[in-house]
Amino acid sequence: MNAIAQHAVLHSPSLQTGALEIRDLSKAYRIEGQPLPVLQQINLSVRPGEFVSIVGASGCGKSTLLRLIVGLEADYEGDILLDGKRVVATSLERGIVFQDHRLFPWMTLSKNIGLALKNHPLSQAEKDRLVAEHIALVNLEGFENAYPHQLSGGMAQRAAIARALINKPKVLLLDEPLGALDALTRVRLQHELQRIWVQQRCTVIMVTHDIEEALYLGDRVIVMDAHPGRIKHEIVVDLPHPRDRASTVLQGYKEQLLEELVGH
Repeated sequence: MNAIAQHAVLHSPSLQTGALEIRDLSKAYRIEGQPLPVLQQINLSVRPGEFVSIVGASGCGKSTLLRLIVGLEADYEGDILLDGKRVVATSLERGIVFQDHRLFPWMTLSKNIGLALKNHPLSQAEKDRLVAEHIALVNLEGFENAYPHQLSGGMAQRAAIARALINKPKVLLLDEPLGALDALTRVRLQHELQRIWVQQRCTVIMVTHDIEEALYLGDRVIVMDAHPGRIKHEIVVDLPHPRDRASTVLQGYKEQLLEELVGH
């Protein structure tokens, strides 16, 4: 089987990969020799292809949780399992998008996205095809040779999403991906993100401070508490995609979520 065929088989969506299991996860940092608990007894199961939103006050460990899942830190207690295998380091199976796009300013859009394929045993023609396919996926055709400073914030963030998706990750982790955008661009990109996810159907875990965003995109919303970070509540958003922002059911979920976050 050639490299391209292997790539296709390994990342076929019909295989329903991307089941994430977090068991008894705890994490502490050491500050001046003293342990500072950041996460405590996190237990979470995420089904293949599910979109899970995580909300909570600053300092509740949401971003730390994503860093552990992506494999940027290995010093923790408990288990993080992806399709039954323990996460021990970074891997192309887990992609991440941060609040800032992190595109290289000296590279064109195409080259920034193609950089993610650098170590793939694919021909240059196949890499070019994948880059073009993912530029089309995020609606950036015509900007292939543009540099990051020539793109709007929303366009640069879409490019970052394309770069994260081009390796066909089992899990896509989004750390406040739309947090730096203006309100109108943010709403547009929420719609784009939903369209891309419906099309790709990889497992997505998104950290956000925006309650409406969490409910509009997520199949479930996980509410975290702080000091130390732990799961306080979970809301199952029983609505089909794509969703209507004006839905009274969605408004009901919003009130429920606000109640959990700020109390009575």
